[in-house]
Amino acid sequence: MNFAQDLVPATLIKRYKRFLADARLEDGTEITAHCANPGSMMGLKDPGIRIWLEPNDDPKKKLKYGWRIVDHENGHFTGVDTSVPNRALKAALMAKELPELADYQTIRPEVKYGQNSRIDFLLTKEAAPDLYVEVKSVTLSREPGKAEFPDSVTSRGTKHLGELTEVVRNGDKAMMLYLVQRTDCDHVTLAEDIDPTYATAFDVAIDAGVQVLAYDCQITPQEILIGKSLPFIR
Repeated sequence: MNFAQDLVPATLIKRYKRFLADARLEDGTEITAHCANPGSMMGLKDPGIRIWLEPNDDPKKKLKYGWRIVDHENGHFTGVDTSVPNRALKAALMAKELPELADYQTIRPEVKYGQNSRIDFLLTKEAAPDLYVEVKSVTLSREPGKAEFPDSVTSRGTKHLGELTEVVRNGDKAMMLYLVQRTDCDHVTLAEDIDPTYATAFDVAIDAGVQVLAYDCQITPQEILIGKSLPFIR
């Protein structure tokens, strides 16, 4: 997935009110950018870090920049926009780039299911149960090489696990797909200390037959692509 506009580098001043971030462009101009991430962004919002912003000239948008990437300045990047995984994954699914899901013939995003929820992707093929795929963006890493989800308490995520459990019990298939928006991790696990309720719901879902798949991303200031599969360690 290529960015619509060329990203511009900046220095983070502060992130606040969850969806706002003040930053300083290289020419010294201070701007406010939209931060499309409702999580805690633990380890990714320290003042002074190098970030990349996507400018826009849309007259309908009040903020003229969107925060897309954290540059760790060691050759690694983290994508902070939680809308990116679904867009990148849709492109990868359509191109049959994920071997585990390549034999599904129909890919439908945002299909209603459960209790006022929408599944990220509903995959179907002939003579087989439907597959409900819930996608989560993973950006937390507190130890080298280890990606963790979630980075804050997520009652919404726990609800989704319960609904996927019911999907399996009703005869269809369900999958949690954790997309690691970092280039410096080689495995994924749960941050059970951050949200033990989510971890419990996860274990119930897995026992019921919900599948787990994890992938990393290839991230540069030009694009974000689905990378390779990663082991999920529980």
